[in-house]
Amino acid sequence: MIRKIFKKKHNPDSKIGKLLEKYNISREYIAVNRRSVTMGILVGLFWGFIPMPMQMLAVIMTTPFIKFNVPVAISMVWLSNPITMPPMYYMEYLTGNFLLGKEGIANVELTIDWFKEHLDDIFVPLYVGTAFYSIVVSYIIYLIVNWLWIYSVKMEKKRKKEQKLKSKGS
Repeated sequence: MIRKIFKKKHNPDSKIGKLLEKYNISREYIAVNRRSVTMGILVGLFWGFIPMPMQMLAVIMTTPFIKFNVPVAISMVWLSNPITMPPMYYMEYLTGNFLLGKEGIANVELTIDWFKEHLDDIFVPLYVGTAFYSIVVSYIIYLIVNWLWIYSVKMEKKRKKEQKLKSKGS
């Protein structure tokens, strides 16, 4: 099922084909297969959990080292946006405090001055929590999506086999 949603044969004469050829971009970076898409999810979530500017650029800088679906990875990075960032980073901060065995700061104010004063108290727990989510949680999500993809392919094959048996029996 998932493959049907994404899978289309790319015509070399299409606009995408011409763009890839013009800039000498490998088709692997837009390939729609289980490995490419799930790796795109992993890479995108990894960078998306890290509190840093220009996360999409970090995804692009990863391409020489790992082959993955770049549009999927960039869309995963967009999960951390101005609306979701405060709860994500607060959750990472709390997780970092938990993993470090610290209590953390009780009275948080959303002002620039407050953050300037408490940056030293926030930085280490935030990035410990960030490491946990970037590495552990993004990998767990990768495994879940990979399993769901395999499961959906098996179910589709089973459904086709049952249809074939029903059509022979009729």
